[in-house]
Amino acid sequence: MNVTLPHDYRPTKKEPFMNDRMREYFRTKLLDWRAELLSESNGTIQQLQEGGILESDIADRASIETDRSLELRTRDRARKLITKIDEALERIDTGSYGFCLETSEPISLSRLEARPIATLSIEAQERHERMEKTHRDE
Repeated sequence: MNVTLPHDYRPTKKEPFMNDRMREYFRTKLLDWRAELLSESNGTIQQLQEGGILESDIADRASIETDRSLELRTRDRARKLITKIDEALERIDTGSYGFCLETSEPISLSRLEARPIATLSIEAQERHERMEKTHRDE
């Protein structure tokens, strides 16, 4: 189904949850986020391929290596985020997007706006975090 969104569209609680417009809104949001991450990643790869360490000063070389290491960790997080974005896009296609994987209840629009890859409602997420903390403290 092809849905055209007005440029100022924002999902509201007044409309049916995960209707066609809302799904298209989140699909677009996820695709834009994914494209941004890929663009940043491609820039990093290009920088790493171009730059050999030519600094003769050991402190400068160490600083450059630290920067590269940090950049690679950032890219690894971006890669994991892209995987989660792809999974969210798959849930949009299957009709399960926006619903808590634990309770099957709708995830709040404010949570989806802030974290469009969310798979749990706030309540379910808090339960998971409490359980993790309890098991970690044992």
